[in-house]
Amino acid sequence: MSEENINEVNEENPNMKIEKEPENETEKKIMDLKDALDKLKADNDEKDDRIKRLMAEFENFKKRSNKEREGLYSSVMGDVILQILPVIDNLEKAVESKTEDQEYKNGIILVLEQLKETLKKNGVTEIESVGKPFDPSLHEAISMVQDPNLGEKIVQQEYRKGYMIGDRVLRHAMVIVAN
Repeated sequence: MSEENINEVNEENPNMKIEKEPENETEKKIMDLKDALDKLKADNDEKDDRIKRLMAEFENFKKRSNKEREGLYSSVMGDVILQILPVIDNLEKAVESKTEDQEYKNGIILVLEQLKETLKKNGVTEIESVGKPFDPSLHEAISMVQDPNLGEKIVQQEYRKGYMIGDRVLRHAMVIVAN
């Protein structure tokens, strides 16, 4: 193929790669080395891409694992605290009951405060209800009453306290709603 023919082919099909025949053994070795280098570059690019993908997958895995672990911790913590809430309810009833032994009552108050402080340190908060608007995501209405002193759908009385851990409701507050 002459030089003119090579140019014609290139103009007709510019994507076609045309190589000229090596004239001696050295040029043949150089061409072979260039081919090997091109193959190594392509292989290197492929492996580099694979490494980047694996690193991204690993980062996503770590994030997903952390999120699952936090969710599991919160779930387990919520389950344990749900079992403790009736104890708090009973201690609150014991504090409200009348007794002749003031030292005994003070001991119950101290235990109740210590238990509530421990829950607070672990992210558990009481749901504020009395005087607040009724919110079905936080409150469970057990009764409705007419009260001219309160607005519509305002919590008049709390029958049982509700608790949250973070944004999750552990137990809805049982309330009596006005109007």
